[in-house]
Amino acid sequence: MSEERDDLVVLIDEDGNEVEFEHLDTIEMDENEYVVLLPVDQGSEGEEDVEEVVILRIEHNEDGDDTFASVEDEDELQAVFEEFKLRMEDEYEFYEDDEEDE
Repeated sequence: MSEERDDLVVLIDEDGNEVEFEHLDTIEMDENEYVVLLPVDQGSEGEEDVEEVVILRIEHNEDGDDTFASVEDEDELQAVFEEFKLRMEDEYEFYEDDEEDE
């Protein structure tokens, strides 16, 4: 029996392949909306193996359809990720990049 999930988002990658993501959060910040997504295949092996989330800006079109756009500005991306970490600190354990560097 297959279980339908409301938190799954299917996006098309640059090669035309469908990729499933779990919707973790929607964040409103600086008059923009962002989605924080986790690749389903990445998170399926266990919480310890989760390394990266995908953050996309929601673009509201005049025809009423919403699309997702990549966030190119590193400062903007980092600000959204910091907000996500604050909101989800009780649910996830976050590691800083510099913890791995020696």
